[in-house]
Amino acid sequence: MEKAIDAFIEYLRDVMKKSENTQLSYRRDLMKLRSYLEDRGIQEIDSVEEEHLKEFVNALEAKKLKTATISRNIASIKAFYHYMNKEGIVSEDISERLKAPKIEKRIPGIISMEEVSCLLSQPSGNTPKELRDKAMLELLYATGIRVTELITLKVSDLNIKLGQLVCCDGSKKRIIPFGQKAGRALVQYLQNGRPALIRNEDTGILFVNCTGNTMSRQGFWKLIKGYAQKAGIQEEITPHTLRHSFAAHLVENGADLKSVQEMLGHSDISTTQIYASMNRNRLRGVYAKTHPRA
Repeated sequence: MEKAIDAFIEYLRDVMKKSENTQLSYRRDLMKLRSYLEDRGIQEIDSVEEEHLKEFVNALEAKKLKTATISRNIASIKAFYHYMNKEGIVSEDISERLKAPKIEKRIPGIISMEEVSCLLSQPSGNTPKELRDKAMLELLYATGIRVTELITLKVSDLNIKLGQLVCCDGSKKRIIPFGQKAGRALVQYLQNGRPALIRNEDTGILFVNCTGNTMSRQGFWKLIKGYAQKAGIQEEITPHTLRHSFAAHLVENGADLKSVQEMLGHSDISTTQIYASMNRNRLRGVYAKTHPRA
């Protein structure tokens, strides 16, 4: 089974041009299935039956995993079997009748514009590290990109003069504008911060850590949490909080959903519509508190 999984991951990489994170996610899910089946003496693809897949899903549910995690595992299995069926590795796609649990759409956590301003003002010094941190936080809120997209940006992805960047997600590219504050922070970092941090002049990575290497996701998470603590923000802050806040604040200030969808890189506008719902709920609350006849 492992050979089939390897071939599928190669297909995702070479044909579908999926990002490395996506490939790792599929592999992790499918190796979990492989381990489950091998524990039950099932090692060959031809020996796997529909009932075995259903039992695996039941086992995930018994572990009280989040519905989103279970749904992702099912999606990985379905994509894997669709590929194997198409390639003739299996004669039948036994994953077709697997059903994903219904996912409740949660309201994403955001912080207010005032809290964002306070957070972004925390790295106020002129050390190379603080110039980098300032540029990263400003750019994250200015564009709403994901943390993985942020730490893998190259200097060549920026166009300071036009105030925009090119963001790559696998084979997809999108151009996102950023404002003057983010632009100024980037210029400061590129002129006075990055040259002091890089160890290899040939590296094209925009944001490097203190040893001159690419920053890790965990490293940036610690960074943002530290500044949130300094800013006195009580809510749990993650890089995704700034992404959600970026989108919610745009919608609140009149941006159309289609534009927000394009900037966030959502494939389906229904994912973006939650920010409009949040804005409607906020307006209802304001009305209820302030209208004399509410």
